[in-house]
Amino acid sequence: MIGCFRPHTTLAIPPMGASLLPGTARPQLTSAVALAPGRCRAKQALVNQHQTGLLLSQIALAATEAAALASAKWRGLGNKNDADQAAVDAMRKAFEHARFSGIVVIGEGEIDEAPMLYIGEKVGAGGMEVDIAVDPLEGTKLCANDAPNAMTVVALAPKGGLLHAPDMYMDKIAIGPGYPPGIIDLDLSPTENLTRLAKAKGAPVSDICACLLDRERHAAIIAELRAAGAKIRLIPDGDVAGVFWTTETERSGVDIYFGSGGAPEGVLAAAAIRCAGGQMQGRLLPENEAEIARARSMGHADVSKKLTLDDMVRHDVVFAASGVTSGSMFDGVLFNADGARVESLVWDSFNQRKARVSSLYSTNR
Repeated sequence: MIGCFRPHTTLAIPPMGASLLPGTARPQLTSAVALAPGRCRAKQALVNQHQTGLLLSQIALAATEAAALASAKWRGLGNKNDADQAAVDAMRKAFEHARFSGIVVIGEGEIDEAPMLYIGEKVGAGGMEVDIAVDPLEGTKLCANDAPNAMTVVALAPKGGLLHAPDMYMDKIAIGPGYPPGIIDLDLSPTENLTRLAKAKGAPVSDICACLLDRERHAAIIAELRAAGAKIRLIPDGDVAGVFWTTETERSGVDIYFGSGGAPEGVLAAAAIRCAGGQMQGRLLPENEAEIARARSMGHADVSKKLTLDDMVRHDVVFAASGVTSGSMFDGVLFNADGARVESLVWDSFNQRKARVSSLYSTNR
């Protein structure tokens, strides 16, 4: 058994070559006492947690930056599929030699729907077992049209840490950090949620900005929010971004997210909320018997269950996103004669760390 030690008494040591008093022996560097086994294990667990967060942060950031650089070359060219494929290829390559054993739980579709980063694909060079959730290019149309807020997204958690969400709609509600628990509830009306949030924030409802996808299915929610007097930001695509924005209201201007979008995107967004200390709930919205069967085959016995943040992200997680086009949270990739600059966020709940990263990639080698 390897001992775990701490210093007990430390003595000042004369530098090598210095004279000692006659008859004086050179003192020992230190004496030590063994820590109790329980304290040793607790200390080692903290070290492991710290190292896990740093490792996964490096892997996630490398993947989102690679995908952003690749897809940004397709901005404004009108071809969303080529932009998406460039992001997928670059992200997959970034994972190839990463020091982990990853399995894609949220990806580009089933094995027969996507050639890589499909659900169940194993990637990495070996190491700790990790669940991977990706959206190699959120906002493919935004990138194709050089419109704001296209980004690349990755979430990484130890095996079993991320909900395996079927490819269907999910109803969502989310707010950022700084509020008492239980402020929002998917079973309450939009008006009730607005009122509770405004009270907690100490502001009138007219100061609250709600974000939703601009879809016909949200017409009733939009009408209710308008009647309540709230501000509304309607977005054409990218509901990971919409939820993500609630985590930094001062930067984005968004306080709360409402409405339905992709369930896989809901898990990615929940990773951001978990890292930021916000609140989120979701509920699967299957549209037919085939989707109900699909959800149950993935372990969702009660497809109508209200999913908590802990249901969607069960453990500590790393969330990373890089800008492809400029938007509410960061600048897009900037190309110049010497190379490119990529702006990213990498959030790590293992270490309670939120970092904003600006990376320079040089073409002059």
